[in-house]
Amino acid sequence: MKKVLAFVLAALMVFSLVACGSNSTATGSSSAAAGGSSAAPAGDASGVKAAVFYYNYSDTYISSVRTALDGKLEAAGIEYTDFDGNNNQTTQNEQIDTALSSGYNLLIVNMVTSGSSDTATAIADKAKAAGVPVIFFNRAVEEDGNEGAVLGAYDNIAFVGTDAPEAGHMQGKMIGNYLVENYDAVDLNKDGTIQYAMFMGDASNVEAIYRTQYGVEDCDAVLTEAGKPALEYFDSANTNKYQLDMNGAWSAQAAQEYMQTNLSQYSEANGNMIELIICNNDNMAEGCIAALQAAGYNNGEGTTTIPVFGVDATDSAKALIAAGSMTGTIKQDADGMAECIALLAGNVASGSDLLAGTDSYTKDEANSLDNKIFIPYQEYTGE
Repeated sequence: MKKVLAFVLAALMVFSLVACGSNSTATGSSSAAAGGSSAAPAGDASGVKAAVFYYNYSDTYISSVRTALDGKLEAAGIEYTDFDGNNNQTTQNEQIDTALSSGYNLLIVNMVTSGSSDTATAIADKAKAAGVPVIFFNRAVEEDGNEGAVLGAYDNIAFVGTDAPEAGHMQGKMIGNYLVENYDAVDLNKDGTIQYAMFMGDASNVEAIYRTQYGVEDCDAVLTEAGKPALEYFDSANTNKYQLDMNGAWSAQAAQEYMQTNLSQYSEANGNMIELIICNNDNMAEGCIAALQAAGYNNGEGTTTIPVFGVDATDSAKALIAAGSMTGTIKQDADGMAECIALLAGNVASGSDLLAGTDSYTKDEANSLDNKIFIPYQEYTGE
């Protein structure tokens, strides 16, 4: 009887350890903590143990990528653990070190420090030394003019993201076309010029830089072609012509606070009302809309609507567009990005070439980088 009882207790202990191991998740530091999901299903891919590093869980778009990627990795039978860098590169570096020392054999990295070849090289060197493939995604790994410094220097490395200037070009043209069609309604003070505000997410992020530049330049090109004057920044004292989230978090709160201050000085009554709002992402667009709504704008039929444009096409932005509170956005395809990353991870799991099955994707042909894969943007103004 004692032998039977001992066997049962031992079996229960083994079951308990397996159950705990399949649900571990790393978050804001290199230690495991609750709050995410991990999976270790049986199957041909069970030999792959992927560590997925996100720059910041709280980023709405990144959260949507994470949800999509979790589901696709689980469906592929790939064991994974998510890590939250909490917008701190040192934290992410420590997490990568811990993952490699813990036996993870695939790194999937959304770098905190965007566009830094030094940071990406340090990560790639660690992966190479461990004989581990690395898939960078979403945030640029090289500076403009330094393409290939990382992606061209290593085998078993890839990038899945977007063509950085594309969103800015697309947003600028969308805004320009909207203004040409609705110029008189948007020009609240009837001075013949549209006064705009621009909200920038991160001064060092290449996506933010291009969106800030081309969101205005391409709009101006459309306006000029239609015989309309170029946009005019609402605050002549601000030579940067944007308001920046000083924490680099692209946050709704930062944009809302800026916009509340703006509206205390610029109004229809003063004849200097901000007539157009351009944001680098939908989070900041939502913050601006919250401030506008509190001031009596963008509240639906019977109220004046200030056009607000963003980037990402998050679910909450889509809802605001459907309600008429937001005008348009540029869709950054979270599901498409996750699908491509999962394809590459599946290649690692099956022992195939990392880039197998990616011929249908757009690549960085200008820099002869077959391992730099672009997920296209799309305009979104409603279903």
